This record gives sequence, structure tokens and C-alpha cells, in this order.
Amino acid sequence: MSDSKSTPIIAIATGNGNAGIGILRLSGPQKSVTEISSKLFSGKKLESRYAYLLPIHDKDGEIIDRGIVIFFAAPFSYTGESVLEIQVHGGRASLEFIQNELLDRFSDLGLRLANPGEFTERAFLNGKIDLIQAEATADLIEASTLQSVKAASRSLRGDFSKEISKLNDELINLRVEVEAMLDFPEEEIDFINQYGSRDKIESIKKHLEDIIKNAKQGEIIRDGLRVAIIGEANVGKSSLLNALAGEEVAIVSDIAGTTRDRIKTSINISGVLFHFVDTAGIRETNDAIEKIGIERSKQEISNADIVLQILDVTSLNDEDHKKLDDLLHTIKKEDVPVIRVFNKSDLLDSSQHSVSIVSRETVISTSAVTGAGLQELKNALVKLSGVTDNYSVYSARERHLNLLKAASLHLNQASDFIKSNNPQLELFAEELRESSDNLGEIIGKTTSDDLLGKIFSGFCIGK
Repeated sequence: MSDSKSTPIIAIATGNGNAGIGILRLSGPQKSVTEISSKLFSGKKLESRYAYLLPIHDKDGEIIDRGIVIFFAAPFSYTGESVLEIQVHGGRASLEFIQNELLDRFSDLGLRLANPGEFTERAFLNGKIDLIQAEATADLIEASTLQSVKAASRSLRGDFSKEISKLNDELINLRVEVEAMLDFPEEEIDFINQYGSRDKIESIKKHLEDIIKNAKQGEIIRDGLRVAIIGEANVGKSSLLNALAGEEVAIVSDIAGTTRDRIKTSINISGVLFHFVDTAGIRETNDAIEKIGIERSKQEISNADIVLQILDVTSLNDEDHKKLDDLLHTIKKEDVPVIRVFNKSDLLDSSQHSVSIVSRETVISTSAVTGAGLQELKNALVKLSGVTDNYSVYSARERHLNLLKAASLHLNQASDFIKSNNPQLELFAEELRESSDNLGEIIGKTTSDDLLGKIFSGFCIGK
């Protein structure tokens, strides 16, 4: 999409509800935006990047509101097109009235309501930002923790993009060397030794591994982790969730089977967002509704990133533990960590002893009533998340990780080809190209229209 061919668009850029200030944003080809501005403000010529206090008239000449108007001439704007920003009083009805009035008055100039994310999409298409920065814009708006705000901000200013571009440059430089020698197959061995190709590919692989590690942390900071709370009925799952949340989010009762379906809540722990699911107690039952809840619980376990296995320390026996343990390992993914929580520790007296269990999993003793062990549990969750106080972490998405892993796979295959006794430069070069293409897709150098549509459709309309 170029500036000359795009139609002008308009949308309310501030959120729903009333506020002190509301913003309308209009973007399009300079000719269209200038004409709209001239008609809207009685022929007044607006200098770029100057603020004007001007009245906003309806089509009958009546003043609707007065507001601050700023004109940004192309290409020095967010979208790369000419942009008109109108700041008025933030009543939603007033904003919508002005928006609809402009749509009606200037429909002959092609003015239309913007699609979700279309302003940012135009910024990407006009080369103002790359695809990572475009996605980071939405991530910053949706950020729910301080860590996610900082990570999104780093991606928005280009930190992630620079790492990807730097790595891709290393790949391209190696490809150039390989391609230059493909016409001289008799010199392949000399080339490999002379230019240190094996060392270079290993260095690139290490660089990529570091980026993947960082991106994994970024994805966790952005999306959070799914935590399934499981256990038999009445071991204190709901009580423990309420204690972690600091409020009553789940019903607590002595009646077995009270929690018949999943109860979900998100909790910010040390800057990491954990999405807890209090599952129905897993037990044998004839209750049809409870059976459905148990099956849903099993599904949550299979999708969890961390499992909290809650056990009643006052009534635990080896047989019960083994039964639940066997069930757990048949449901959860192999690499999903488990925290075994021995709850109700406040009910133990000096004559009682917990069951001794040898386990590689994290084991914590808690009391949902007194709060004992809760901080230790929170610390264990944060540790298992893998998120550290790393100020270089940037916001990342599943899309980025998938492409990084694909790039890594091609690099490993390239490494195999060049390490063989009979190095195959053609195949080596092809794997390098595939890896480079994967990296290019992350920042949007090679991106399908379908993917762009999917990405930007998730944005708010005014962005």
C-alpha cells in the first residue's frame, strides 16, 4: 500500500468510556487530508507539527466543540501518510458524533472508518516500523504487568528487530562467501578451511540460541503461564487459590465436589502473570455434571505449563498419592514441572507426621488458613517460569518463537552438511537461505497478506 493510492481513514484513538480528552485520528494521502482540513477549518492552512485551538463545525456551520488540532505532513507521521489529529473533550457521544459527521461530510473524498489496526498496518507498509515493532505496539497497549510494559517497550524501540537483523546479516555474509565459491567446486575444502565456515556457523548457532532463550522469556512475560491446580476433592485447592489471589475467587465448602467446573483467575507474581485454573476434584463419581468438570480438569492439565498438585497433609497415604501421581503422568506433557503442595499444615500437631515421599518435583508445605508457605510457593512458581530480572528481555510471540526454531533447524542441517567428510556446499547454501528467510519473516521482509490480516485484526480500531 502506498501513500498515493491509499484512501483516507478515520477512527477514535482513545478507549471506550468518557475522559477529559478524546482523540480522533485521520490518515491518508496528503492531497485528501489537506482538502479535508481546509473544508473543516474554513480554509485555514495548518503548518505541520503546530498545535491550533480551533472550533469543530457540523455541516450546518454549528460549533460542535473546540479542540487542539495538529497536522503531520507525510512522511513525518506515525503512518508515513499525512495525519490530522483532533483532540476534543472526551465524551464518547461527542467523539462518535464528530467522527460520524466527518464520515458523512467527506465520503466523496473516500474517507472511511479505519479497520482494526489499520493505522499501524499503514505504518508497517510505509516502512515506518517493522513487523516486530507493529506487534509490540499492540503488546504495549495490552500489557498487564510492569515487566510486560518494559519488554514491549524494548521491542517497540527496535531492540528485538536489531538482534534479528544482526543475526541475519551474519547469515547473509556467510551465504555470500559460499555462493561466490559454488562455481569452483574443486576448491571447496580450501574454502571451508580458509574462511573458517565451520566456526562461523557454530557462532551463528550460538547467537540464535541466545535469541531464542530471550524470546522464550519475552513470550512468558507477554502471555503468562497456565497453572493447573489439581487434587482430590476437599484437599484445599480452592482455599489455596483464594489465598494466592488475596480474595475469594473460588467457593470453599466441606462438601465434596463443590467445584464442578474450572475456576480461572490471573495473578501477577513478581511481574510474571500466572493464569491459575482451579480444577474440579479428580475422583470417581456418578454425578453427570461433576464428570464433565473432571474431564475438563484433565484437559486443563494437558494444556498446563505448570501443575500444582495439592495434597491434604493430614490424610495423605502412599496409595492415594500413587493413584493421583499415576493419573497425573498420563495426562500432563512430559516436560511440564510439578509442584507438590502439602496443604493444611496448620492442622498437624507434634504427634503427626507427613508421609515421606521421594520426588524430584518441588515440594512445599502450606496452610491456606495461616498463609504459611505461600511466599515459598510464589517464589517456586517464579523460579519455574524462568523469568529473571533481565533488562534486555523483549516482548515476543509464539509466531516469533516458531520461526526462530525453524531457523535453528535449518542452521543445524547446514552444520551437518559442512561437517561431513564430503562437504556439500550447494545444500549448505540452501539451508542458510532457508534459515535467513525464516528470520526475514519475523521482521516482515517476507510476509503473506493472510498473516498480516491476522496480526492487525487483533488491534483496536484507533491504532
